[in-house]
Amino acid sequence: MRTQVAIVGAGPSGLLLGALLHRAGVDAVIVEQRSAEYVLGRIRAGVLEQTTVDLLEQAGMAERLHREGLPHDGVELAFDGQLHRIDFVGLTGRRVTVYGQTEVTHDLMQGRAAAGLATIYEADDVSVHDFDGTRPVVRYRRDGRDHEIACDFIAGCDGYHGVTRASVPKGSIATYEKVYPFGWLGILADVPPVRDELVYANHERGFALCSQRSRTRSRYYLQTALDDSLERWTDAAFWDELRRRLPAEVAQQVTTGASIEKSIAPLRSFVAEPMRFGRLFLAGDAAHIVPPTGAKGLNLAASDVGYLARGLTEYYADKSSAGIDAYSARCLARIWKAERFSWWFTSLMHKFPETGAFGQKMQHAELEYLVGSKAASTALAENYVGLPIS
Repeated sequence: MRTQVAIVGAGPSGLLLGALLHRAGVDAVIVEQRSAEYVLGRIRAGVLEQTTVDLLEQAGMAERLHREGLPHDGVELAFDGQLHRIDFVGLTGRRVTVYGQTEVTHDLMQGRAAAGLATIYEADDVSVHDFDGTRPVVRYRRDGRDHEIACDFIAGCDGYHGVTRASVPKGSIATYEKVYPFGWLGILADVPPVRDELVYANHERGFALCSQRSRTRSRYYLQTALDDSLERWTDAAFWDELRRRLPAEVAQQVTTGASIEKSIAPLRSFVAEPMRFGRLFLAGDAAHIVPPTGAKGLNLAASDVGYLARGLTEYYADKSSAGIDAYSARCLARIWKAERFSWWFTSLMHKFPETGAFGQKMQHAELEYLVGSKAASTALAENYVGLPIS
C-alpha cells in the first residue's frame, strides 16, 4: 500500500489529523493496534478549548458538537466551605465547551467511514522504519499476513506506550517527567450534574472535582492514594466521600446513582522533545502528558495535529517545508505553557502531605489571592480557555 501520510494510532488526535488532511486533499492511512470498539470505549476528558472546536469545524466534524455540547462560561472553585466563581467570558471573552472525548472520537470515526477513508484496526506488531530517510515505511501484521505501507511521512499519534516514540534512536530524544504522589478515583454515572459548571474543590481530606459529560451524565473525581484499590470503593462509599469534600450547598444537591465506569488513574507530567525525527512526527500523548486538572490533554493533542496538518498541507500545496520544519518548536512552546498551568493548578488544588501545615497555609493564601484579584483570576481564565495558537 502507498499513501502520502501514514498515521499510527486511531484515537482522537490521529482521527482529527486524518480528517484535516482529507479536507486539504492529502492522502492518509490510519493504522491502529486496537479494535474500533476498544478505542471508542475509552473514557477520557470532555472539556474543549475554542481552538479545538475550531479545528473540528475546519475538519467538518463539529455539527453534533454544536448541537449537543454544553458551553461553559466559567468554573467554580471551592475551599473553606465556600464557592468562588471564575468568569471566563467576563475576564477573557471566551468560553469552553463540555463534549466528551468519546463523542469526539465517535464523530471522527463516523466521518472517516462516511468518506470511505482507510483505517486499519487490530493491526498487530506495528513498526516504523526508515523515517530518517526519504522513504518511510510502516509495517504490521493482520489476519496472519504481513503488510507494509510506504509513505512520505509518519505521524505518531499512538499514545504514551506506543511504538513511534519507542522507535526513535536512543540519545535523539530528551524526556522530562514529574510523577505525582496520588491518583484520581473517577466514576461515570447517569445522573444530572450537581452544578451547571465544573466545581474544583480544595479540601483537607483531598481534592474533588464535579465534572459532566451531558445534562444527564456526570463525571466525578476524588484524590486518592496511588496504592488505593477499587475494591474498597463501593458506589456508596464514593458518594459519601465526595459530599464530605464539597461545600454544604453543593453536597446537598448531589444526585447519586449506580456507576457505569470506575477507575483510578495516576497523575504525571511528561514531555518528550523534540517532536520530529526526520520524517516521523510525534503528536498527543506520544509526546506529552499533563495531569487532568487543567483539562489540557485532548486540547494539546488537537493543537499538535493542527500544526502538523498545516505544515503537511503547505508541503504538498506550496512545496514548502517551513511548516513541518517549525512543527516541533511551535508545539513545544504551547505544550510547556500548558504543562506549567496544569502543574500549578494541580499543586494549588490537591493535598500534598509532604508539604505539611506550611504548604496548606500557602495553598490557602494562594486561593484567597486568586479569587480576590482580577489579575490572578484572569491569568487562570486565560490558561483554562486555552492560549492562542500562533
